[in-house]
Amino acid sequence: MGAITAAGLPALLPAAGLMHDPGATGRFGDYGGRYVPEALIPACAEVEEAFRAAWADAAFRRDLDRLLTVYAGRPTALTPAWNLSAELGITVLLKREDLAHTGSHKINNVLGQALLARRMGRTRLLAETGAGQHGVATATAAALLGLSATVFMGSKDMARQALNVHRMRLLGAEVVEVTSGSRTLKDATSEAMRHWVTCVDEAYYCLGSVMGPHPYPWMVREFQRVIGEEARAQCAAELPAAIPDYVVACIGGGSNAAGTFAGFAGTAAKLVGVEAAGGAAISGGKVAVMHGHRSYAIQDEHGQILEAESVAAGLDYPGIGPEHAHLHELGRARYVTVTDAEVIDAVRRLARSEGILPALESAHAIAWVLRAARDGELPPGATVLITLSGRGDKDTTTLMEIP
Repeated sequence: MGAITAAGLPALLPAAGLMHDPGATGRFGDYGGRYVPEALIPACAEVEEAFRAAWADAAFRRDLDRLLTVYAGRPTALTPAWNLSAELGITVLLKREDLAHTGSHKINNVLGQALLARRMGRTRLLAETGAGQHGVATATAAALLGLSATVFMGSKDMARQALNVHRMRLLGAEVVEVTSGSRTLKDATSEAMRHWVTCVDEAYYCLGSVMGPHPYPWMVREFQRVIGEEARAQCAAELPAAIPDYVVACIGGGSNAAGTFAGFAGTAAKLVGVEAAGGAAISGGKVAVMHGHRSYAIQDEHGQILEAESVAAGLDYPGIGPEHAHLHELGRARYVTVTDAEVIDAVRRLARSEGILPALESAHAIAWVLRAARDGELPPGATVLITLSGRGDKDTTTLMEIP
């Protein structure tokens, strides 16, 4: 591998502009953009202007870095999965976002956006949530910074993620039940965006993933980039070759994967995003405009968006972030699927081999690694970094119902 830079990071290969600023149009190749009602165009433009100014402001960056360190618990650990590695004949490293405050990577993005909202003079955060982790992180940041929070959540997800609903309410957030459509993340997102139209002057929409209208896919990736940058430095210290052979992360909208990939896009590491088989936007979808951006989504023969199905509420989404569509089209990242049965097995395998209970979402990445190692797709001795995006406490009710 290449030399180590003065900053302690492996020297990068030419990145050809990958995972950088998409510019004023907010496009990653043919994907992204800003497809919103006319009433939201000024609001999105104001968020973009505020983010550009904040991201260039050393004081804002210092405030965020301090919160990520003393409040969210960064840097998160890079944990060797010693027993699983021995079983599989490869080296598995886990980037432990499950150890971050609130139990997932969502806090990285939310603290950034909540600071931005306060800087913009907004007094209320709006959010959508599926698995509840983004909602919990939003409620947490609102409590910390003296803001109010309103979180939209599908009734189906509220039932299977009752623990996180209770956590949000304990933190002082209003949780709005969404009963339309599939009653999951897609419909919660639609309702949150509709509500934003009515209150743009006092509320800030704190979107939870690398989707939505520009600047959200770019902005959320930048707030999550800390995962990949930390992991790259940690891998440089842990691995003889400095860079893992494979970097693997689960994908719904794709924020933990985008943040992780951002640290490795300019290296020789192979990037693998793992979708739920029942919501495989890239593997089984077509290009569509949904929730303010152009990307892939699963559709019927008439172009209507289909309902996604996944045991993981956070991946129960029919689309994917536009930058992932671009990475797929370029061939820089590969997108694969796993089934619910493989995911359940992966939860149990990691829990029993390492004493770590992963979120069902994170277990998608583990499931692919298990299958790829078994089938010889991962060569013996390969090094694999998996982003463990969240902890599995929230999924115990679901797991208790599965034989």
